[in-house]
Amino acid sequence: MSKPDFRDPRSTEQRNPNTERIDVALSLEIVDLMNAEDASIAGVVRGERERIAKGIDLLVEAFRAGGRLVYVGAGTSGRLGVLDATECPPTFGTPPSMVVGVIAGGYGALVKGLEGAEDDVNAGAAAMDTAAITNRDVVVGIAASGTTPYVRAALARAQTLGARTILVTCSTPPKVLAETCDVIINPIVGPEVLTGSTRLKAGTATKLVLNTLTTGAMIRLGKAYGNLMVDLMAWSAKLVDRGERIVMECCGVGRTEARAAIERAAGSVKLAIVMVRRGVDAAEARRLLDAAGGFVRPVVGDPPPVTSGGRS
Repeated sequence: MSKPDFRDPRSTEQRNPNTERIDVALSLEIVDLMNAEDASIAGVVRGERERIAKGIDLLVEAFRAGGRLVYVGAGTSGRLGVLDATECPPTFGTPPSMVVGVIAGGYGALVKGLEGAEDDVNAGAAAMDTAAITNRDVVVGIAASGTTPYVRAALARAQTLGARTILVTCSTPPKVLAETCDVIINPIVGPEVLTGSTRLKAGTATKLVLNTLTTGAMIRLGKAYGNLMVDLMAWSAKLVDRGERIVMECCGVGRTEARAAIERAAGSVKLAIVMVRRGVDAAEARRLLDAAGGFVRPVVGDPPPVTSGGRS
């Protein structure tokens, strides 16, 4: 009698021989096993560097044309997309509509497991209509296993609506997506510590990719001066302090003067830097920035160098 074939071809569903006795491991042994598995993730993501860069180029093109980045995913993948979208406004001063996260099951799925929602293909397609996808947008489908029906349907509908599409997956992508998506970002991290638990290595790899996509695109749009986030939104005491310190560092002024400049710039750190460095008012600083496409360096010169201690 032949043995039943219970194996799944998806790498995220295969068993990891390195952790097959993790259920009898001590706490420190569990930490070491997980850390050893995690150690390879950055290298795997680096192997996708050219495809990630192509994705950044697509996003820059879309943003400059007034389009959006729309993430779509289910479960952990969907939560990571919503997380990245949510972090863009405070970090880069973008409107909430510029980077959007769509998750199977709706926003309730962010705080409660609604994993069955990933099988609803009609909902995946409908979500793209609800998001009013156009040919100016880029839709990034996130599916660790590569086979999530909700994501596949969403990408297919987005393509019908004329959007550019990117798939981020940690398994070999289905043939239909490989042939139709503009970019496939495919960091295959191998079997998980706990078989099928893609919130682990696959989730970490996915977050690295999403971080790079949005950060790279925003830098290309002029939202950094050197490595300083000059378009941040000061929505907390920490960010108010960071904004003041950025102006102090870039302009060689004290906190009182930095704070006053930011107030005259209606809260814009970028505008305040130009005002102080060029000795102009807010209107002229805005004109100079607009003429430079929003980039600070062409207007005021290089930022102060970083010292060995990490500060100028």
